[in-house]
Amino acid sequence: MALRAGVAGGVLSTIAVAGSANAATAAEPVTETIEMPMLTAALTSKVALSAEATQQAADGYQYRAEQQRAAEKAVKDAEKAQHAAEKKAEAAAEKQAAERAATAERAARGAERTDLSGVRTAATTSSSGSGASAPSQDVPAPASGSVATVVAFLQAQVGDAYVMGGTGPNSWDCSGLVQAAFKQVGVDLPRTSQAQSTAGTQVGTANLQVGDILYWGGQGSAYHTGVYIGDGKYLDAANPSKGVVIQDLSGYPASGAVRVL
Repeated sequence: MALRAGVAGGVLSTIAVAGSANAATAAEPVTETIEMPMLTAALTSKVALSAEATQQAADGYQYRAEQQRAAEKAVKDAEKAQHAAEKKAEAAAEKQAAERAATAERAARGAERTDLSGVRTAATTSSSGSGASAPSQDVPAPASGSVATVVAFLQAQVGDAYVMGGTGPNSWDCSGLVQAAFKQVGVDLPRTSQAQSTAGTQVGTANLQVGDILYWGGQGSAYHTGVYIGDGKYLDAANPSKGVVIQDLSGYPASGAVRVL
C-alpha cells in the first residue's frame, strides 16, 4: 500500500509540475512588434502633386483629341458643302445654257416664220379649165440638167452638221441648204422656209418630181424644207441630232411642194 501511495504521489507531482510550466508559458506576454513605414508630409505632398499632374495631362490629351475630332468634322463638312455648291453651280450653268439654246432656236424659228416682203411669190393659175399653173416670174428658168446638179450638190453635203442659221460650207439649217443647192444652178431662192414654200409653182405631193422643194407646215408659214430626190426619198438638214441626211418621205410626209426647175 505504501508503495502504491508513493507511485501515485510521484505521478501527481509530475502532472503538477507540467501543468505549472504550461501555465507559465501560456501567461508570458508577446512583446515583439512590427514597425509600419510612416508617410512624411513631404512624401504626401509629392504624391498629391504627381496625381494632379497626371490628371492635368489626361485632361490635356482629352481636350486635344476633342479639338482634332472637331477639326476633322469641320473639314469634312466644308468638303461636302463645297461639293454641293459645285454641283449646284454646274446644274445652274447647264440649265442656263439649255435655256439660251432654246431661246436662240425659238428666235430663229420665229424669224423663219416671218413673212418677208419682196421675197414671197405666189403661184399663178392658168385660165379656167386648164388645171395647170405657171411658174412665178421671180424664179429664173434653169438651164438643162440643173436638177442633176442640185441633187449632186445636196448628196455631197450628207453627213454635215445641222446648225440653226447655218449656210455652209460644213453646217446648215434646212432652208440654208436648199438655198445653197439651187444657187448652184443660178436659182436665187429666198432664205427662209416660209418664203421658200411660196417660191415657184405649187405642186401636189402625189405628183412629185426630182428636184421639187418639199415643205412642212402651211404655205407661207412652213417651218421646214427639203428636196425630193426620187424613189420616195428626200434630202434635208434635219435637226442637230441627225444633221444632213436622206430620209424616207413616208416616215415624215410633207405638207406641200413647190417646183422651180
